Amino acid sequence: MVTVELAFGSLGAALACVLLAWVLTLVGLLVRCQDTAAEVARQEARSDRSAVGRAVADRPPGATVSIRQDERQVTVRVDLDARPWASWLPAVPLTSSATVLREPA
Repeated sequence: MVTVELAFGSLGAALACVLLAWVLTLVGLLVRCQDTAAEVARQEARSDRSAVGRAVADRPPGATVSIRQDERQVTVRVDLDARPWASWLPAVPLTSSATVLREPA
């Protein structure tokens, strides 16, 4: 009786650890999306096209970067349908955005 309970308890603990690692992977991807959005917005506000290109190239795989500008500010949005570890797992939509005031020319 104790052996069965120990087996189910161990299985539950292992499943909880895997789920926690999956959630932490999603949080890591969200942080990368936020870093990309902030970096692209900052470089776009400075009108540094080569740095914008490098920052966009450093985005997480599968992420899309959209830039919206007006005369006073730059807004960058990074969208990612995250599927960490396996493509058969459900996609989790992650979105990050950053808004920066334009630097004077």
